[in-house]
Amino acid sequence: MKTRIFNYIGKSAPLAAELETELTKRPAVSPESGGEGELDKALFLETWLKTKGITLLERHDAPDPRAKGGVRPNVVAAIPGRADTKRLWIMSHLDVVPPGEASLWNSDPWTVIRQDGRLIGRGVEDNQQGLTSSVLAALALVDQGITPPHTVKLLFVADEETGSVYGINWLLANRDLFRGDDMVLIPDSGDPQGETIEIAEKNILWIKFTTTGVQAHGSRPNQGANAHLAGADLAVALHYGLSERFPDHDPLFEPDYSTFQPTKKENNVPNINTIPGEDVFYMDMRILPRYPLKTVLAEIDRIKAQIEAKHRVTVKYVTPQAMESKPTPQDAPLVTLLSKAIKEVYQVNTRPIGIGGGTVGAPLRNKGIAAAVWARLNDTAHQPNEYAVIDHILGDAKVMALLMLEER
Repeated sequence: MKTRIFNYIGKSAPLAAELETELTKRPAVSPESGGEGELDKALFLETWLKTKGITLLERHDAPDPRAKGGVRPNVVAAIPGRADTKRLWIMSHLDVVPPGEASLWNSDPWTVIRQDGRLIGRGVEDNQQGLTSSVLAALALVDQGITPPHTVKLLFVADEETGSVYGINWLLANRDLFRGDDMVLIPDSGDPQGETIEIAEKNILWIKFTTTGVQAHGSRPNQGANAHLAGADLAVALHYGLSERFPDHDPLFEPDYSTFQPTKKENNVPNINTIPGEDVFYMDMRILPRYPLKTVLAEIDRIKAQIEAKHRVTVKYVTPQAMESKPTPQDAPLVTLLSKAIKEVYQVNTRPIGIGGGTVGAPLRNKGIAAAVWARLNDTAHQPNEYAVIDHILGDAKVMALLMLEER
């Protein structure tokens, strides 16, 4: 059985190129980035899957009046198993980022070029490589008339690139798709050898601080309260104070510690000789999961109060993003089975890792659903001349097919 499946996938390079080419022709850029959304791409994919024999399809449309058709489509394709417990999901996303500066591309970003064993075009790696691999794995079963031991579901979500409001977060809030014993593979990040399995993410806290003081002439600081000076002092105090308060290291992550970085700074007064009465800056904090965000926020409030008293200002803040993420256990069945399959296909030993960035795995993990992020990628996402290696598409499909065949 495995030999038949591997033979099917091994001969599927033309099919992979066909699917990648057709998906890329249909730009699925979010309205936030100036696009129309994912509808055209979802409609094509549904039709294409049906013609290939994958006919159990569901659409879950998140309303979005800005997008074409007023919706952001999420598509589920099912391959029923002998049992409907311990289901395997493979989740990829339909949306892509814009091409960026056109002059940096060697070809039309929306027309796939096949060259030197690679497919070149916007979205071919992020996330169409994982999408295509999952489809090839499922088609290998369908083509051979093989019923997997457990139901397999392919999930193609919207809106991953701009926050998942209309994608996985909307599905979790509005649909009852997942069960506690489900396993979810997310082929949306990885390394060129396929050695790393992402099972954890740092907690993310983005904060906008607004400091209000008293505007004054630059020569008379005694008549004012310098909001810029207070904001700068607060940024430094938070950077060093939080680092000292939350000092732990965890080798699962790189870097292996929590980070508290001042980043964006908004304009205040337009001239040099005015002391500003208002100042705005932002911080990006990536915090080891062992530290709850409420504990971090309490320390931020303590430091903020000290700065307010010192500079005679008031400071208010909002959190554009605040996400805690529970890790998937290193010995979870999904991680064990995935590692075994990767070893068989690629002859590499895997290692679990954590990352500082956010993925669509976090909302699932927070619901108690085991999720792992893995693919064999050269990491050209969001770059000019983005490419996917055809051998990686096929190899990853073999890994996914092995997961689909597991009795567990």
